[in-house]
Amino acid sequence: MSSTVVADGPVAALPRGMRDLEGGAIARRRDAVRTVEDVYRLHGFQALETPALERADAIGAFLPDADRPTAGVFGLRDGDGDALALRYDMTAPLARYVAERRKTLALPFRRYAVGPVWRDEKPGPGRYREFWQCDADTVGAETGVADAEMCAALAAVLEGLGIGRSEYQVRIGNRLLLDGVLEAAGLGASDGMPRNGADDSVAAKRLAAFRAVDKLDRLGPDAVEALLGEGRRDESGDFAPGAGLAPEQIARVMAYVQSGSGSSADTLRNLADVVGDSERGRQGISELEQILDLLDAFPCGASPANVDPTIVRGLAYYTGPVFEAVLTFEILDEKGRRRQFGSVAGGGRYDGLVRRFGGDAVPATGVSLGVDRLIAALDMRRAGRPAEPGPVVVLVMGDASAAQRAAGELRSAGIAAEAFPTTGGMRRQMRYADRKGSPVAVIEGDNERSAGIIQIKDLRLGKLLAEGIDSRAEWTEHPAQETVPRDDLVASVRRMLDRDMPYPSGPG
Repeated sequence: MSSTVVADGPVAALPRGMRDLEGGAIARRRDAVRTVEDVYRLHGFQALETPALERADAIGAFLPDADRPTAGVFGLRDGDGDALALRYDMTAPLARYVAERRKTLALPFRRYAVGPVWRDEKPGPGRYREFWQCDADTVGAETGVADAEMCAALAAVLEGLGIGRSEYQVRIGNRLLLDGVLEAAGLGASDGMPRNGADDSVAAKRLAAFRAVDKLDRLGPDAVEALLGEGRRDESGDFAPGAGLAPEQIARVMAYVQSGSGSSADTLRNLADVVGDSERGRQGISELEQILDLLDAFPCGASPANVDPTIVRGLAYYTGPVFEAVLTFEILDEKGRRRQFGSVAGGGRYDGLVRRFGGDAVPATGVSLGVDRLIAALDMRRAGRPAEPGPVVVLVMGDASAAQRAAGELRSAGIAAEAFPTTGGMRRQMRYADRKGSPVAVIEGDNERSAGIIQIKDLRLGKLLAEGIDSRAEWTEHPAQETVPRDDLVASVRRMLDRDMPYPSGPG
């Protein structure tokens, strides 16, 4: 991105990992969020909005690392010197909200939340420091029914956004399974959240092992094995320290990673062998079986759901079942290689998080959908086709008030329209309509007004004709511009808009 530097003034450049959004991108996000909210409401969740700023200890105490409690968090201080932070996700603010109202809040409490979150992490292609999430959570339900409902709601969201059942999977794991493997490997039982005390080094190793396994899809088994050991240096030269497990412990974890099979039933049998006599591991298998049975019973359940032992989720607060939604259709990456798009949503059970604010333990489960990442996937599948067109543009040909009247008539009929906002000849105005992604242009000059007619140009059809028609006869047979009575303006424009053809590329 080019920048303009003003002497002794600000630099016209965004911070790393941030971006500006324009019309088309904003419209696609708005439409996707509306669909997600409709699904959440249908599943009985009510809206809750928490502020973008929280007390730093309400976020950093839980996310993301015990030895660096504010790593990844954008922090600041207010005028009173209090430490604040931009929310890292929607879950810690929910836990704070529930803990504040524990004595008066009716449980189970089912809420959804939509909005931006911020992470001070290394940006990359498609990876931003500010992005939108749509979360749904049930607090106060300890049974697997709530976890199964999360998976079913997640499936309903994806299908509501136009993703077919053959194009995604809901993959389900359980933190207790890897807990059992690590316990059998000599790393002791834990709730997965390191804290001060004599067992800190063991708990930190366990969490690092979880995060290593969580990177399997993105980095592959060799990288995971390195991260379970001493660490790994990536292509850029950055070094990520590992979990520091012994070779025999690494072998146990890698056996667990490779226990997935073609069917959920086969995978569960393999997992039973891997976890052995671990009570926690056996409990994890039982919980997965319950969730699969419940999903089969839901009339609109997540039939693409399957057990995947590598789904463990990287955040420390998960305590039981975890799940991710993965898009399986292929896209081209930034290097032109074909690959599956991957994960767009995830969540799980976090029974210990509310208790970290003080008081009794409160069971909870939830799911979080990355709106911007999902929109990027849909755009790639559409090969860049925008979700909605630009407005109809009424050209100003002499009498600006006449153009405003025509635009107003279209808007009154529910058709997005604007009159060209400044002066300029027809060529300039048509270029403007093209840049806006306008499907139709309206032309009413002095001659048309005196004759009581108006010209309507179908810009989509015109583009298709220009690309595929060679002879004058073909142009005559398929006119892209029509002359209609002035009184037929609205009906004629609506007829053009209703034609089944692609919209031109617009902004964003």
